[in-house]
Amino acid sequence: MRTLRLVLGDQLHPRLATLTDLDPGTDTVLMAEVVEEATYVRHHKQKLVLAFAAMRHFAAELRARGVAVDYVALEDAGNAGSFTGEIARAIARHRPDRVVVTEPGEWRVEAMMRDWEERFGVTVEIRDDTRFLCPRPVFARWAEGREALRMETFYRAMRRRTGFLMDGREPVGGRWNFDHDNRRRLPAGQAVPERLRFPPDAVTREVMDLVARRFPDHFGDLDGFAWPVTRAGALRALKHFLDDCLPEFGDYQDAMRAGTPFLYHGLIAPALNLGLLDAEEVCRAAEERWRDGAAPLNAVEGFIRQILGWREYVRGLYWALMPDYPETNALGATRDLPWFYWSGETAMACLAECVRDTRIHAHAHHIQRLMVLGNFALLAGLAPAQVEEWFLVVYADAYEWVELPNVHGMALWADGGLLGSKPYAASGAYIDRMSDYCRGCAYDVKAKAGAAACPFNYLYWNFLIENEERLRGNPRLAMPYRTLDRMAPARRDAIVSDATRFLDSLTASEGHPGGERAVDARAPDLFLVDPAG
Repeated sequence: MRTLRLVLGDQLHPRLATLTDLDPGTDTVLMAEVVEEATYVRHHKQKLVLAFAAMRHFAAELRARGVAVDYVALEDAGNAGSFTGEIARAIARHRPDRVVVTEPGEWRVEAMMRDWEERFGVTVEIRDDTRFLCPRPVFARWAEGREALRMETFYRAMRRRTGFLMDGREPVGGRWNFDHDNRRRLPAGQAVPERLRFPPDAVTREVMDLVARRFPDHFGDLDGFAWPVTRAGALRALKHFLDDCLPEFGDYQDAMRAGTPFLYHGLIAPALNLGLLDAEEVCRAAEERWRDGAAPLNAVEGFIRQILGWREYVRGLYWALMPDYPETNALGATRDLPWFYWSGETAMACLAECVRDTRIHAHAHHIQRLMVLGNFALLAGLAPAQVEEWFLVVYADAYEWVELPNVHGMALWADGGLLGSKPYAASGAYIDRMSDYCRGCAYDVKAKAGAAACPFNYLYWNFLIENEERLRGNPRLAMPYRTLDRMAPARRDAIVSDATRFLDSLTASEGHPGGERAVDARAPDLFLVDPAG
């Protein structure tokens, strides 16, 4: 039987289900760089380089094992520009008896795949993605009949299912979650580890030239590209994190510091989401560090929770709720995305810092994403679809299955509480407590009102006022609403006035980096950034 085996650009693992029964004598592996996937959103330049370079290295590794690889590069003559077009061409070339694929990460791609068998008259076998620890049917059974699909409940079930950090049926250390121990501000002057970088090799440099030439208007810088593009490199990056960063990761995982974008974070999510690493080996390696006494339990549990808990949970939620999930908008948010999400041109130091990190590295850690970039989007009432597209565009680890639930549900509460029991709304006090961003900001984080006040302060209360009918009954918001009830009418009026003035000053980006250049009205000349990114 001749088999055509399609490997997608985020499935680059040697034990991928597509490849498990491969016969080098009869089978061909198809890999294709297609413009449709590079442009359905205008991905960060570094994300495109990472994907194409990793694909080319993976194809070379397969060939070194004696596997026949039919590799279609982006600029090859005849490239159809889509997965469906390339499957059609490959079927014509190889005349296979069947096509084997592993389920993709995005709903729209699986919809394509389910059309191929009838369209091309050849058997198409779609296999479960065994790189994940919770198969989609297992999540569906867990979710069935539940009123609330909470991550903490799922996480405990997954700990029992996998045995990670378990002592029989109970969690090691007597607690499931050490999150309360993981909220320390980074002390001033504390040195953080120098992060391992991966200078581009010849293949990667060739891809960098390709991306710069073909996608010049996409967001992001290329000069600082330093991501691993092979499994060997990804394993080195994992070891570096475990050895040099994991022991302090727990304490400072929520901290932020200007000019220090990586702190103690893993930086392995791009490799994990590409398939260069898999979830089980990453969790196993971290658990071994705790059992060997090389890392404390609060750090290891916090790290494993990000993968075994959040990563597996949002994937299951995504597939359980698609395709209707992104259509919800529980808070009726409609404001256009401001231009400074692309340019960093804002007098708010925290937002400028996070956008700058994002542009330079295609990376920002989870608190920067949730409590700065996402928090502002929530408080300002930005349209969910525009915010979600931005997050999907700008990060090297962003794929719809992981990005959409995190942004739609957790950051924006657009699903009305399906994912999170309350909106993650916070004033400037949270950012001041967990970072040094406020120290050099043009706004005063201590001021509550007026043009000089930190916009997060009055936007927070304005958010509660605007959404009072929807949110007042939420028990987790009872305290702030009691505070709001004690405010004098004049104070409430000032909050609404400040918020209206500020929000009216924002200029939309028209949804992508090609939008009109604009700044927030308070300090138009503080940040001079090339609008092209």
